[in-house]
Amino acid sequence: MKDPAALRVLHENRYHITPHIYVAPGRVNLIGEHTDYAEGFVMPAAIDFATLAAVSPRGDGQVVIYAENFGEERAYPANALPTKASGEWSDYPLGVLATLAGEGYTIPAMSLSLWGDVPLGSGLSSSAAVEVATATAVTGLMGLTIPGPKLARLCQRAENEFVGANCGIMDQFISANGAEDHALLLDCRDLSYRLAPIPADMALVIANTMVKHSVAGSGYTTRRAQAEEACAILATHRPEIRFLRDATVADLEAWGHEIPPNSLKRARHIITENVRTVAASEALLANDMPTVGRLMHEAHVSYSKDFEASCEEADTMVDLAQDLPGLIGARLTGGGFGGCTINVVQKEHAVEFAAALKERYQKATGITPEIHICHASAGAHSVS
Repeated sequence: MKDPAALRVLHENRYHITPHIYVAPGRVNLIGEHTDYAEGFVMPAAIDFATLAAVSPRGDGQVVIYAENFGEERAYPANALPTKASGEWSDYPLGVLATLAGEGYTIPAMSLSLWGDVPLGSGLSSSAAVEVATATAVTGLMGLTIPGPKLARLCQRAENEFVGANCGIMDQFISANGAEDHALLLDCRDLSYRLAPIPADMALVIANTMVKHSVAGSGYTTRRAQAEEACAILATHRPEIRFLRDATVADLEAWGHEIPPNSLKRARHIITENVRTVAASEALLANDMPTVGRLMHEAHVSYSKDFEASCEEADTMVDLAQDLPGLIGARLTGGGFGGCTINVVQKEHAVEFAAALKERYQKATGITPEIHICHASAGAHSVS
C-alpha cells in the first residue's frame, strides 16, 4: 500500500490544508468465479494493494479531484456535477458522488486526492478500490456513517449506472467489508456473509500473467447469456429455479440434454462452483488446507474447461505452480481471459515460490510476470 503520510503531504502542498486519509483495498477472489450474477457464493479477500483518498473541505463551491496516478486534476461545481460518464478515470469518483446525490445527500465542496497501487487491468479490482475509497472519504467528510454492505451497494450502482460497467457486487463488497487475515464468504442473493480465517502461516501469492485477451468484453456477455439460457430451460421443469443458484447437478443430469452444449457447460461451472465455494469456506473454518487446495484446483479446471474463460498463459501459470514447494492451491482469479492467478502458499516458502514461478513462466512464455506476496487485509477505514 502507498504511504498515507506521503499522500497527506502531497495534499497539503497542493491544497494548503491538512486532510483526513482513508484507505480502501483491492481484492483477490480465492474461489467463486462468475457466480455472483447467478445469486451464488463468492469468497474473496481484501489485499494490501489499495487506493488512498485524502479529503478536505473547500470554501469556493467546487469539487476538485486529483489523481496522483495520472497526474491530473478535475474541477466541478458541487451543485452541478456531471451526470454522464466521460470515459476517463474521473468517472469512478464522480459516479460515487452522483449516486450519493441521487440518494438525497448534498455533496459538499471538497478537495479529494486519490493515489493507489492496485495494478490496472490485473483483475484485482482497482475500480472498486477507487469507488469505495471515494465513498468512505466523502461520507467521512459529511459526517455520515453508512454500513459497509449499503456502502458497497452504492458503489456498485455507481459503476453500473454511471460508469456503465455491468459488474456484480463482490468487488465493492469485499473492499468495504474485508477483515484482516480472513476471507469473506458472500451470499450474493441477500448480501449476508461470514468470515473465514486464513491461517497465519499462509501467504497469498498473486501472479500477474501480464496478458488480457481482447475476447474478454464479448466473452463475458456471451457466457452470461448462455448461463441465463440454461437457467431458463431448467426453470421450465422447476419454476422455483430463478437463478442457477437454485439449480443442482441433478437438474443438469435430468434435463441437460435440452440445453445447448455451450450453455450446459456454463451452467455446470456455475452450479458446481457454488458448491465448491461454500465447501472451501467450511474447510478454512476447519483449518483444512489440503481441501482448500483441492477445491481451488477443481475450480480452475472448471473455469478453464467448462466456463472457457481462462487462456493459455493463465493455464500455464497454474500448471507451473503445481509442484513448487509450499503450494496449497492455485487458480485463475477475476473475470478471466488473462489477468492474475491466486496461489495460497505456505508463508515460509512464499519468497522462493514467487521467484521460481516467475522464472518458470518467463522461460515458458517469454513474458516477465509481476508476482506479489500479499496478505488478507482490512476493509475500508480511516488512517490516523
